[in-house]
Amino acid sequence: MLAAINRHLESSAQTIIDLQRSLVAIPALGPLNGGPGEKDKTEFLKSYLRDMGFAEVREMRAPDPAVPCGYRPSLAALIPGRNTAKTFWVISHTDIVPPGDLALWNSDPYALKVDGDILIGRGVEDNHQGIVSSLVVAKALLDLKITPDINYGVLLVADEETGSKYGLDYVVKNHPELFGPEDLFLVPDFGEPKSEMIEIAEKSMFWLKVVVEGKQCHASTPKAGINSLLAASAFIVRVPELNQRFDRQDPLFDPPHSTFQPTKKEANVENINTIPGRDVFYLDCRVMPGYDLDEIMAAIREIGDAVEREHGVSISYEFVQREQAAPPTPADSEIVTRLVAAVKDVFHNEPKLQGIGGGTVAAYLRRAGHKAAVWSTLMHNAHQPNERSSISCSIKDAKVMAALLFDA
Repeated sequence: MLAAINRHLESSAQTIIDLQRSLVAIPALGPLNGGPGEKDKTEFLKSYLRDMGFAEVREMRAPDPAVPCGYRPSLAALIPGRNTAKTFWVISHTDIVPPGDLALWNSDPYALKVDGDILIGRGVEDNHQGIVSSLVVAKALLDLKITPDINYGVLLVADEETGSKYGLDYVVKNHPELFGPEDLFLVPDFGEPKSEMIEIAEKSMFWLKVVVEGKQCHASTPKAGINSLLAASAFIVRVPELNQRFDRQDPLFDPPHSTFQPTKKEANVENINTIPGRDVFYLDCRVMPGYDLDEIMAAIREIGDAVEREHGVSISYEFVQREQAAPPTPADSEIVTRLVAAVKDVFHNEPKLQGIGGGTVAAYLRRAGHKAAVWSTLMHNAHQPNERSSISCSIKDAKVMAALLFDA
């Protein structure tokens, strides 16, 4: 059966092109990215799934007054297996990011360009490749009338690019009945070109806005004011102290330690001869599992308190993003061992288990007690101009997904 499915997948290049073309032409931008949400793309996919032969396509709507339709839709579709108590879920997201500077694109980001094996357009890699690979597997099963060993579930979620509050986070919290305790979960939304990286753990993600308040004055009379830029600079140069304080290491991650980086700096005064009275900067902290983020925040406040005393400023803080690391997926869990075997068989490589500093929707599954792995074959150009995806890699990724259905 798997051989027949693989032959079907090997002939699916045109299906992949056609589906990518349709998806690229329907931008799904969330309201924080200046768009109306995922409704139009989800409506297209709902019809596509039904036309493929899925008996039931379930839509889950997360209320969101920020979009015209008032909700952010996610879809779940299932092909029953011989064992209907267990499902292998492939979870992809429908939303994309804006194309950015159009002058940097060599073609219209919303019109698919085909260049041999390469597809170019906004979203083709992030995350259309995951969507397409999962759907050509379903098409093979339905066209060939093959019943897999376990259920095959396709879950297409909203809002991954801006936090998942209206996507998988909502689905896990509000529709827990969708998932069983023995289910297997694959998120094809992170990977590398050699197909060898399988993500099983993530660092905590902590983004902090720091506001330093002094007193603005003329630069010729500095004693009349309090220079907020000097104070902010003193704070920033002390940030590396956090690396020594929180020095836990784990070779599963690259880098194998926490990172604490000052990043964005907002503009203060417009002219040179004014001492600023307000400065705002941001910290991006990727924290090793095992550290409580309250502990990290307390250490940052200690630095801030010292700067306040030394410079006479006041400092306030605002959480931009705060995600405590989810429990890692065990290396010996079923989804990991089966995925490693399938990747080896299809790609003839040596997959490596790894933790990452970024975040994926797998964290919401892990926090709910589900075992999830993140893997795909990506060219690493998500969010870039001329975003591209490989047809052949999409087919091979689909073969891996199919193999997981017939090794129960």
